Amino acid sequence: MTFSIVARDPHSGAFGVACATGGPVVGSLVPHAAAGVGAIATQGNTNALYAFDGLALLADPRNPAEAVLQQVLDGDAGRDRRQCIIVDREGRTAAWTGPACGRHAGALTEAGLAVAGNMLATDAVLGAMVAAYRQAPGELGDRLLVALRAGEAAGGDERGIRSAALKVYTTEPYPALDLRADWSLRPLDDLASTLEAVRAPGYADFFESIPTRAQPGRR
Repeated sequence: MTFSIVARDPHSGAFGVACATGGPVVGSLVPHAAAGVGAIATQGNTNALYAFDGLALLADPRNPAEAVLQQVLDGDAGRDRRQCIIVDREGRTAAWTGPACGRHAGALTEAGLAVAGNMLATDAVLGAMVAAYRQAPGELGDRLLVALRAGEAAGGDERGIRSAALKVYTTEPYPALDLRADWSLRPLDDLASTLEAVRAPGYADFFESIPTRAQPGRR
C-alpha cells in the first residue's frame, strides 16, 4: 500500500527518503534518515523498529547496508509481511520484500538509490521512479518529489494516494527538509507547495540562521 525511495547524493553526501500511500500519515512510520549515516524506509506491515535499529547499526561504518538489513530481519518473526530499503554512507543499498507482501510488491536497487512498493497498481511503478530520479535536475528534495510523481503517474498505490512525506538530511542532526501531507486528496501537490514555501526568503533566511555543529553560536 506504499511506494518509497531512499537515496544518497554522491556530491553532497546528503540522504533523502520519500514515500506515498493510500492511507494516512505515511510520514509517521515509513521514512527515516540520519546525517552522515544513511536512510531507511520500512513499510508493508510496517515495523518501524527496523529504521531505529538499522540507523543505530549504520552509525558504525563497519556495518554495510546489506549486513544491517539482515540483522534487523533476523530479529523479526513477522518479516515475511515487511518491506525495507536501505542506503548507507557509501551509497551501498539493500532491499527486502517479504513473500507475504502480496501482488505487485517488490524493490529495485542500484548504487545510491533504492525504491520499493507494495499494493502497486502495476509493475511499472518502481522502474518509473528510478528513471525519473536519475533524469531529474535540481537538488535532492526536488528529485525525490519527481520520483514520487513518476510513481503516481505509472499507477502508484492501487487505491490512490492520500498521504506523502519527504525528508532530506545534510550535515546536521535535524533535517534540512521534513515535509508531510498527512491526509489529502492531492498529497504530492501539497508537498510541492510546502517545498516552495520553505525555500521562500522568509523561512529560508530563518533556517540559514539557526545553530549548526560548525556554528553553534548563531542567534
